[in-house]
Amino acid sequence: MVSQSESGAHGVRPYRRSDYDVTDTVRVSSPPAVREVVLGLVADTWPGTPLHALRTAFTDFERLFTGQAPGYLGVDTVYHDRQHSLDMVLATARLLAGYERSHAAGPRLGARRVIMGLITALFHDSGYIRTTREREIPNGAVFTRQHVTRSARYLAGYLPDAGLADQVPIATRIVHFTGYEVPLDLIRVTDPRDRTVGHLLGTADMLAQMADRCYLEKCRDRLYAEFVLGDIAVHPGPHGMQVLYGSGLDLLRQTPGFIEQTLDHRLGHGFGHAYRYIEPLFGGTNPYMAAIRQNIDYLRALARSSRWPLLRRNPPVFTVDEQPMDSVRRLLVRHLREIWSAPAPTPVS
Repeated sequence: MVSQSESGAHGVRPYRRSDYDVTDTVRVSSPPAVREVVLGLVADTWPGTPLHALRTAFTDFERLFTGQAPGYLGVDTVYHDRQHSLDMVLATARLLAGYERSHAAGPRLGARRVIMGLITALFHDSGYIRTTREREIPNGAVFTRQHVTRSARYLAGYLPDAGLADQVPIATRIVHFTGYEVPLDLIRVTDPRDRTVGHLLGTADMLAQMADRCYLEKCRDRLYAEFVLGDIAVHPGPHGMQVLYGSGLDLLRQTPGFIEQTLDHRLGHGFGHAYRYIEPLFGGTNPYMAAIRQNIDYLRALARSSRWPLLRRNPPVFTVDEQPMDSVRRLLVRHLREIWSAPAPTPVS
């Protein structure tokens, strides 16, 4: 647990390192560092729980994302990189522990469901990773629109080997709470506790992203690139080219609206304000929500003053590429040229 005095008056330290969590105490670019904190939370909250499957999952996660797992090329997406997944699983563990400690009299989630949830969190973005049969695809961002379905497919193959074959039908559904491929009300689970774990997963995914110290720079420089390669930013439509984001700066200008909508509709209404389960671990404060508000306030101040050059942080990227930003910029430029030079579609009469 981190006390309020350790994390500042509002739960956020005045200075944070770029690859550390919201409390600046856990290096979220390091699988061993995150693993030890997560295992500790599980051991403290669910005493006596066998931890072998979860410990092994962290090893398998590192091998998959660094290109050492047979049949896979490793992560090359610059926004959804290794750090993001580790940051997200840490937030998931905190939410799960906070929920369980808040429901001492029930309904308890139970250790087996929690282990399944944490492994699902670890591999929730595995769908971005290309297989060795997909070498001709330039970057995993191409899978943006279907990456959660691909992640579910990976989990379906992984969980039986982890001794959790019975959890496959649940994990492959609740992973969709981390994406937009399936509307939330169409994600079917029978046990309400499984839906709760799904809400905590979806909440952790958004909290980890939006509370990142370099969230604004990452949106402008990295998420925009992934949206271009995934044919989300610009794509051909029946009435000509559809431009959702004209540039990284354009995406950034639209980010305050996205954050507010996410806080209200997704984290609030959709996930039942599950972000509050962070608070039992932090003396009633919520460092994630405080950091998100800090980011949005700063972004609005920049928008009013147009002082965009103040966004100059250049945090490390944790992918398999030696020069990940140079690689993705070349792919972005090439893809935009291909899109704009393609023949216009024939109008449908």
